[in-house]
Amino acid sequence: MTGDMAVEPTIAAAPKDPARGRASRPRVGSDRVYWSVLYGATLVFVAVCITFLITLIASSFSAWGHSGLALLYGTTWNPGNGQYGALPLIVGTLETTAIALLLAVPLGFLVAIAIVHLIPARLRTPMASLVELLAAVPSVVYGMVGVVVLAPYFQQHFIPWLQTVTQGFFLFAGVPSTTSILLAGVVLFVMVLPTIVALSRDAIATVPQDQIEGALSVGATKWQTLFRVVLPSARTGLTGAVTLGTARALGETIAVAMVIGNYFKITHSLVSGGTTLASALATQWDGATSLTISALGALAVVLIAITASVNLVGRRLLHRANQGSSL
Repeated sequence: MTGDMAVEPTIAAAPKDPARGRASRPRVGSDRVYWSVLYGATLVFVAVCITFLITLIASSFSAWGHSGLALLYGTTWNPGNGQYGALPLIVGTLETTAIALLLAVPLGFLVAIAIVHLIPARLRTPMASLVELLAAVPSVVYGMVGVVVLAPYFQQHFIPWLQTVTQGFFLFAGVPSTTSILLAGVVLFVMVLPTIVALSRDAIATVPQDQIEGALSVGATKWQTLFRVVLPSARTGLTGAVTLGTARALGETIAVAMVIGNYFKITHSLVSGGTTLASALATQWDGATSLTISALGALAVVLIAITASVNLVGRRLLHRANQGSSL
């Protein structure tokens, strides 16, 4: 019987390599530590942000209770009489930011395109370094340049010339002075431009070279390729550059406070003085009562809300652009 039965050979199990087994085994302990640190850091960040917002909002309750919604649409800011109307500050913030963006966005895109695609390769690194250096200059330095250099020039030459060219257009009517909303907007433009250029340059540099060569190969000119291929392909980064530039313009404080005049009124002319939410937060602390401090907290809440709205609008526009490109 035993001779007729086929005996299957027994395959001996290969000996386990202890070192190899340890190397292939997942490091559960180290992963648990990694995720614990990651989640812990995230929770700390969220807790700090929430605590900051709650503290800021709570500090503004007295002002909201005193003025109500008139704090938003009131036109008189006079802490001595208990009047806290922030509309002139909101209007001044939007005006200076609009001036800065109208000048900085098109020029910033053009400079970024030039750095990446137009100027000689040996000059690209020095130009990029110069842009990054300008972005790192403290705001008080820009404010000092605005006071010492731009303010006299605007008063004596630029604003009179602008009034002559526009033939008394109401946006530029008035007596030229060394402080104005227009000057503050130009100073903001100079400050925001390096940020937009640096971020736009990075976005444009990520456009695949194959797309550029493909457009050139079918007969597109250099400018057609840049404006119809490169810029649309880099719209995600360009939108982020504009959003961050807007956020910096909205929140800029010291430089604006030095050149805007800090007049708490709504004017029809850009050559008149004004104020912004951020500059008011920097200049209204001297001798402030508890109610005024609460009103300043309310201004900070309004400024944060405006900045958050700008970010949401930017994300929405980017989402729509991405949806349109995917169709």
